[in-house]
Amino acid sequence: MIKLNVLFKKMQKDDKKEVLMFHVLSDELPHADELLKMPGSIALLNVEESEAGEVGAEFVSIQRDNKKTVLKFNIKRDAEGKVNKLYPHAGSNVSLALQPSQMTIDEFYEDGHEGIEYRVDGDGSVSVPEGQLSIDEEESDHKLKVVK
Repeated sequence: MIKLNVLFKKMQKDDKKEVLMFHVLSDELPHADELLKMPGSIALLNVEESEAGEVGAEFVSIQRDNKKTVLKFNIKRDAEGKVNKLYPHAGSNVSLALQPSQMTIDEFYEDGHEGIEYRVDGDGSVSVPEGQLSIDEEESDHKLKVVK
């Protein structure tokens, strides 16, 4: 496990992911050999001052200049609400713990969509087993109801 004292520089959300940036403000980068091997993989990160616990993130890049090293991470999904617990710490100096994950990038970005069972007949038509939700039922379930 790698532990770093960093400036939690930025959190930015777009429609598909959260982008987290941390700055190591030092001429030397602790654990440089290990860190330089991690971009392009999934890492478990923990901002120790928060109650979020470990969060799986894609370690996107590491950029160094003469004043700082920037660590950039993408978090795709936050089903457990962990990212919201990180927001109060953005802009602060924090202790960041990192370790490689066994998860691959492909596994990390899988949707987990189970889909429905179906069979394509020889003439190209599709048949669905009884009891599965139809598109008509799905659309009627999602109509807005006005409550007065």
